[in-house]
Amino acid sequence: MPQLTVGQPAPDFTLTDQTGREVSLHDLRGRKVVVFFYPAAMTPGCTKEACDFRDSLAPLQAAGYEVLGVSPDKPEKLAKFVEKESLTYPLLSDPDKATLTAWGAFGEKKLYGKTVTGVIRSTVVVGEDGDVELARYNIKATGHVASLRKQLGV
Repeated sequence: MPQLTVGQPAPDFTLTDQTGREVSLHDLRGRKVVVFFYPAAMTPGCTKEACDFRDSLAPLQAAGYEVLGVSPDKPEKLAKFVEKESLTYPLLSDPDKATLTAWGAFGEKKLYGKTVTGVIRSTVVVGEDGDVELARYNIKATGHVASLRKQLGV
């Protein structure tokens, strides 16, 4: 799937979070949502990124943003990740990678100079109307959240 672009409708999804609860993008309509896609819970880069979102959650929420993390991990692994790192926002499980693919966050990427197929670290901001306001792909885990906050003026 091609990457999302600003102005297009964000593809809807319903995924299971770390507690087994279903979370649907459609149910968040009317709110601004930051959706970040990461390869695997409890790996160094993904832990850094997830903790950066945790540490920036209060200012993001104060500015009206919800935060959702999406990976192919099963809910049980996500629950352990949330507990271990004291994460305070939903992590969603996409084991068949359908949402990752629909959002352009799964496909070919470069890893240590080789082309591989996998999760492309990405962040998409969805506006209150359900349209994409910002889409960033192939981002680095470290410093990403600070850069995003600067872009959003938060």
